[in-house]
Amino acid sequence: MLGTALLVYFAVGVATLSFGFGTSGTSFAAGVVATALAFGLTLLALAHVLGPISGCHVNPAVTIGALLARRLPVTEALGYWIAQFVGGILGALVLWATFNSSPLYSRSKTGLGTDGWGAASHIHIGAGGAFLAEVVLTALFVFVILGVTSETANATTAGVVIGLTLTVVHLIGIPITGTSVNPARSLGPALIVGGLALHQVWLFIVAPLVGGAVAAALHLLLTGSSTTLARESTS
Repeated sequence: MLGTALLVYFAVGVATLSFGFGTSGTSFAAGVVATALAFGLTLLALAHVLGPISGCHVNPAVTIGALLARRLPVTEALGYWIAQFVGGILGALVLWATFNSSPLYSRSKTGLGTDGWGAASHIHIGAGGAFLAEVVLTALFVFVILGVTSETANATTAGVVIGLTLTVVHLIGIPITGTSVNPARSLGPALIVGGLALHQVWLFIVAPLVGGAVAAALHLLLTGSSTTLARESTS
C-alpha cells in the first residue's frame, strides 16, 4: 500500500506538473522524458527499499503475473491487490490535496495525470489501439520482472533493470494513452478527476491485467515453472 501510494504521489505528480500545469513549457517531449524518468526512478528506489520486505508488488498486473507464474498463492495475491488499490487511491488523494491548494489548479482542466484514449490521447488513438498498446507494454514490463526476479537471475541488478524498463515503457506509452501498465495507478486519479477519465478507466484496469497474464504465459513457456517466493522479487 505504501509503495503504490508513493509511486502515484511522485510519478503521477510529475505527470500532472508536466502536462497539467505545463511546467515543461511548450515541449511535449520534455514532459514525456520527465514523467518517464519519474516513474522509472521512483520504482527503482521502491524496489530496493520495499523489495526485501514484501517484494514491492506496487502493481496489480505484476501480482497477476506472479500468481500465474506460480510465485504466490491466490490468497496472497488478493491481499496484494487490496493493498495496491487502496494505496493508489490514497496516493492520488494526497496528491490532489497538495495541488488543490494552488490557485492555478483545476480538477477538470489540470487533471491528475489520468490515462485515456480518443480525445484524451495525445495521438487520439482509438479504444482498440489503446487496449492493444496497454497489453503489449504491460506484458513487456511484467515479463522482464519475472525474468530478473527468477531464481537464476542476478538479484543485485533487478531493481535497476525494472526501473529502466518502466522508463522505456513510458517513453512510448505516454503519447499513446498516457501509460497505465498499472491498474492501481490509473484508478486512484480517475476516481478524483471523474468525467471522461473515470468513464474510460476500465480499459486501464483490464488491459494491464491481460498483459500481466500474457507475460506469465511467456515466462512459463520459455523458462518453465518457478518456485521463487513473492518476497524474493523486487517489484
